[in-house]
Amino acid sequence: MTRKKRVAIIFGGRSGEHEVSVMSARSVFQALDKDRFEPVMIGIAKDGNWLEIPDPGPVFERGQLRGDEGVAALIAGIPGTGEAPVAQTGETGDRAALKSEEGSPIDIVFPVLHGPYGEDGTVQGLLELGGLPYVGAGVAASSVGMDKELMKKVFLAEGLPLGDFQAVLRKGWEAQPQQVLDEIEERFGYPCFVKPVNLGSSVGISKAKDRDGLTRAFDLAAQYDRKILVEEFIKGREIECSVLGNDNPRASVPGEIIPSNEFYDYNAKYVDDTSDLVIPAPLPQAVINRVQELSVRAFKAVDCAGMARVDFFYVEDEDRVVLNEINTIPGFTKISMYPKLWEASGVGYTELISRLLDLAVERFEDKGRSKTTYE
Repeated sequence: MTRKKRVAIIFGGRSGEHEVSVMSARSVFQALDKDRFEPVMIGIAKDGNWLEIPDPGPVFERGQLRGDEGVAALIAGIPGTGEAPVAQTGETGDRAALKSEEGSPIDIVFPVLHGPYGEDGTVQGLLELGGLPYVGAGVAASSVGMDKELMKKVFLAEGLPLGDFQAVLRKGWEAQPQQVLDEIEERFGYPCFVKPVNLGSSVGISKAKDRDGLTRAFDLAAQYDRKILVEEFIKGREIECSVLGNDNPRASVPGEIIPSNEFYDYNAKYVDDTSDLVIPAPLPQAVINRVQELSVRAFKAVDCAGMARVDFFYVEDEDRVVLNEINTIPGFTKISMYPKLWEASGVGYTELISRLLDLAVERFEDKGRSKTTYE
């Protein structure tokens, strides 16, 4: 009988998206194909403690991790992530093996982490050092995908269609707020959007309609990041598309979001259920093809792997598709757009998780073909 592969689902994290990560992890844990995989839950509390959670039920019910529950965990050789080792080197050849408290090796890691300290390449780098296959984008793609300013600059270099944007340093805002406000008003006018550069799930985002609102928007975004992004307001339909694969990715059918609030903010995504998700999006076939093509191009532009959700605006009266951003670890609850789009494309939630785990192993084995010494 083939041994089940042990999957470490890492969730929680130190970012403002901690609670979203817990929701995503709950769905992955429940839907994981238990005939093929055995889950091991590893949570990262808001204080940075890594914890193996034998019974994640109370954490899922509460919606966040405490720093004193579970068994302390760490990656061998990496200081500061805990006290009792769950990762040791040697039993799987020449690579490190993340281990559970019982001592059984972990085969694959599924980082279900959103935002900084998880989606931004930091955990991915840790797993690379540990020699472990993991779901999703690598270090570079994760970093670029998290930093919306760098992401958009890469997209511009690839000739992808974008709206106007400008990044402002928090120190610059604090030192010369009036000058910043004058520059933004002259360049963008009202309304415009203001958001932290390195965050997702609409945390810290505002739609500014006047100077007072713009001031409040900068103050809010500055609480979450040292870089603040201003984007032009594009009056268009909000379209999203999911991408799955490694070197030869494919795109799902697109979906449309009709937000219950003025824009698709945190409450509209995760708290109330009054926003409409229209799947598939009622678009002309030519526009669907364009969205799918641009989604794959955006995925390849940042050298993504495994999964991503790509967000657009469709300006109907101009027949124009504008790329907004890529999300390398999109929301992964059963009602999140990424899995729902694949469900509509013929890939169910459990099968989707299995495919992502298989893609992680495929990419790890391909990377293992590269020499690390010069002879």
